[in-house]
Amino acid sequence: MGVRRLLAGLGCLLLVAACTGGGGSRSGPAAEVPGEIVVASGRDVTGKNGIREQLIDAWNRQQDKANTGYHARLVELPGSADEQRSQLLGALQSGSASYDVVNLDVTWVPEFAAARLVRALPASMIDGDVIKSVASTASWGGKVYAVPFNSDVGLLYYRRDWLARAGVQQTDLSRSPLTWSQLDALMSDVNDLDPKGYEKAWTTQLAGYEGRTVNAVEAFASAVDDFSLTGSDGHYDATVDELAQGVAELRRRTEGAYLLPDAVHSDEAASMGDFAAGRTAFLRHWPYAYRTLFQTFGEQQLGVAPLPGRAVLGGQNLAVTESSPRARKAAELIAYLTGKESERCLLDAGFAATRTSAYRDDELRCTTGTSSAPSASPTGERADRMPRDSAGRPKYARPILLPALRDAVQRPRTPLYGAFTQTFTAQLGALFGDSPPEDEKLAADLDTALRKALPD
Repeated sequence: MGVRRLLAGLGCLLLVAACTGGGGSRSGPAAEVPGEIVVASGRDVTGKNGIREQLIDAWNRQQDKANTGYHARLVELPGSADEQRSQLLGALQSGSASYDVVNLDVTWVPEFAAARLVRALPASMIDGDVIKSVASTASWGGKVYAVPFNSDVGLLYYRRDWLARAGVQQTDLSRSPLTWSQLDALMSDVNDLDPKGYEKAWTTQLAGYEGRTVNAVEAFASAVDDFSLTGSDGHYDATVDELAQGVAELRRRTEGAYLLPDAVHSDEAASMGDFAAGRTAFLRHWPYAYRTLFQTFGEQQLGVAPLPGRAVLGGQNLAVTESSPRARKAAELIAYLTGKESERCLLDAGFAATRTSAYRDDELRCTTGTSSAPSASPTGERADRMPRDSAGRPKYARPILLPALRDAVQRPRTPLYGAFTQTFTAQLGALFGDSPPEDEKLAADLDTALRKALPD
């Protein structure tokens, strides 16, 4: 379907929703007055004047050329993801900020939808090109409330050069699925090598924030087949036995023999810094680290592979706020920002794209000049050292990143996600204390706490 047909259909569907109350709109598109559309988002990991800003600027050029009277502006919220969530909730509930579009972490969609802070959107805004696992993060209660903008998934980064020096014959760990037992053996090999500056085999994000939740869910989902803490309705579904198996797996992954001690206090920035400094040989991190780390390392030094076991799905979705006076045009902006060419631009810049075409269609490019989408630089040249395939994508995108996204598991989907993650993180903190409890005791305490945090 062409962009014009999509947007025309979008306008009609939003008009129907406004008249019937299906989208919760207060007035139809005819009442909209041209003006500024404010997009609230967290920090763009691609840097100052990053790809999100470039895409919005490209949309603005389209509006100027058509003389529509609309203009979009990006507002980046400070602080951690948890702090950004609190800011958005407070602003939308109190009406203290005039946001038309909000960029929501995938775990926030049920909460914002249930609180009627964002509007239902036409289901047609998510087509079959959107990766299935990613598309499932945008709905709640049978309705679409957001559109996937950029995705995320846990990956394993590692030092290929150290593995080679340790006598490992096959240093491309992405060629076949890697188990944690195999990873343990590789960690032992690097421990024996003991390179200069090296301390422990691996690091990740285990500080008392969302990073700990992500690592724990990955361990729990790897230990228990079809593991889920909540059902599709947000109801707490886990058992103490399942939790005990998950705790045991998390304990095994974080034992002192291989884990960098600083990992228990680390976030994304700290763990990446430790890995880049050569303190560890392995790192669990997100896709944006690929571009960043290749500014320090070459292809013979750095490798990336799927995580052993299950990896958690992350990412952000764009939603139209309930209070937006320009809901129709805001939805058009979202359709542009999440379209095929925009997703290819996001992938080229270092984000994980949400559309299969960005990974598989070699004819699809992020173009420059008078086109509607920008390139990574004004001249189209690449200043970074990130390896790319023959079509210009990040080299790992098609063979590694796309399958990882398809196979990823979600964190619990519940309107009470804030209460869940605070409880989950706090209870698991005991595992990293001076006298950690036994698996069964920690699992029982966790079960009790989660039942209180996620009541029926």
